Amino acid sequence: MRNYQAVIIGGGSAGLSAAVTLKKNGIEDIVVIEKDMEPGGILEQCIHNGFGLQTFKEQLSGPAYAERYVRMARELNVDIKLNTMVTKLTADRHISYVNPSEGAVTVSADAVILAVGCYERARGAINITGTRPAGVYTAGQAQRYLNIEGYLVGKKVFILGSGDIGLIMARRMTLEGAEVLGVAEIMPYSNGLPRNIKQCLEDFGIPLYLSHTVTKTYGRDRLEGIDIAQVGPDRNPIEGTTQHFDVDTLLLSVGLIPENHLADEAGIRMDPVTRGPVVDDYYMTSADGIFACGNGLHVHDLVDFVSLQAERAALGAVKYLQREGKARGNTIKVRPGEGVSYTVPACVHPEDPSGNVEFFFRVRKPMDEAVLEIRSGDKVLRTLKKRKLMPSEMERALITEKEIAALREEVTIAVREVQA
Repeated sequence: MRNYQAVIIGGGSAGLSAAVTLKKNGIEDIVVIEKDMEPGGILEQCIHNGFGLQTFKEQLSGPAYAERYVRMARELNVDIKLNTMVTKLTADRHISYVNPSEGAVTVSADAVILAVGCYERARGAINITGTRPAGVYTAGQAQRYLNIEGYLVGKKVFILGSGDIGLIMARRMTLEGAEVLGVAEIMPYSNGLPRNIKQCLEDFGIPLYLSHTVTKTYGRDRLEGIDIAQVGPDRNPIEGTTQHFDVDTLLLSVGLIPENHLADEAGIRMDPVTRGPVVDDYYMTSADGIFACGNGLHVHDLVDFVSLQAERAALGAVKYLQREGKARGNTIKVRPGEGVSYTVPACVHPEDPSGNVEFFFRVRKPMDEAVLEIRSGDKVLRTLKKRKLMPSEMERALITEKEIAALREEVTIAVREVQA
């Protein structure tokens, strides 16, 4: 059986960033396994600008951002297996894959990095009554049809969910000549970035219906119309608030889910909130030598953060390989406190810290004014004033290596709203 120093599953922005980092740090015997025909992942269909401001200090399209990493990987002679599907991962780092040229193959690795990305929540996960005609797509499906295949999926469009892909598609469909009648969001606030609300909806006069959802679809062969209704605090439709729209297309932008069936089947511990693996400050999962990063770990707002976390996961793998499996000592948990839904990473090693650790987290609700507090037992490590916090925007907080080395009790990251 062929053994690699490192196998990276996924050749999108996270996988390519991890591969480049491994190579730059002396790990030569690696392979990236990618299911699509080309590396780059979802970025290839994201032709709008806005990528790379933090990574490359300039504004790039999705394909241009991906090309930067593809070029770096090729210059470093990274082995990338394309059109290759991983079918199984075991906790002892055996990877089974299949492709047209090799057939079914199993390899092993000293370290594995999961850079698997995420998938969209589809129609079957949403309780919409009515018929099941053509014309209902996820926003990502529609984006691929339009930007890759050159196919406009509809002329009169409504969008359910204000996730970023849905907002971007509202603008994209409008620019291609379609009429976007509105966007409905079940929450009382948008789940997209504020800049996308402004640039994709407000600039084009597209209405946003907050606290609304689609309740019924009409049409036999092709979608002919939808009903939307206002929802109450329990998210159930309120009687007498129904509005009807004549449309031929409904796009669903109702959430992204980390693609983690491989990790789940391998018995890796999963976070019930993020639905990705639980990782430590080295980005290692509960399975020894298996690391996770990118949208397969938790869903990100910006691809720059995906690449950043992948780099940190790769550096964690480098240290793991250099240590040859030696234990890292005591583990201190890091948990979400008041106002916080989750934290990544979920634990640190005071006896062997990975350096300064940046924690990624999301708040539970919108807050105009708030205070971030990081506490270990009775000791307050950090207090920061924060403004304009939204669940749709990922937040970050830093604990220094010196502070981590001094930890003896569980760490809590909390955000408390300040009442005006």
